[in-house]
Amino acid sequence: MRTLIVLVFLAVLTVTTFCYESYESMESHEFASPFINRRNAYNFMRTPPRRNSIVQERIRERNKTPQERQREICEDYNPCERYALRHGYAAAYRRFFGLRRG
Repeated sequence: MRTLIVLVFLAVLTVTTFCYESYESMESHEFASPFINRRNAYNFMRTPPRRNSIVQERIRERNKTPQERQREICEDYNPCERYALRHGYAAAYRRFFGLRRG
């Protein structure tokens, strides 16, 4: 009799543990349907017109700062790049290309 009571208690405990719906499991049921209408989907997926941003990006590519140009020159030369990892790109450029003009 005692084992029967213990088994029933364990069965009730396992049923309540595995059948309990927590708040996290209800989050997926917040919407009635997982689908949206076509207009909302189009507005979500449509990219805004970017003509001006593309032009600005190309202008930025043409007008680089002197430090950025020096860094690119230094990155192309392996000893300069290794020196730059330890001492910085400005010091590496001065060491390897400092005497050059232009």
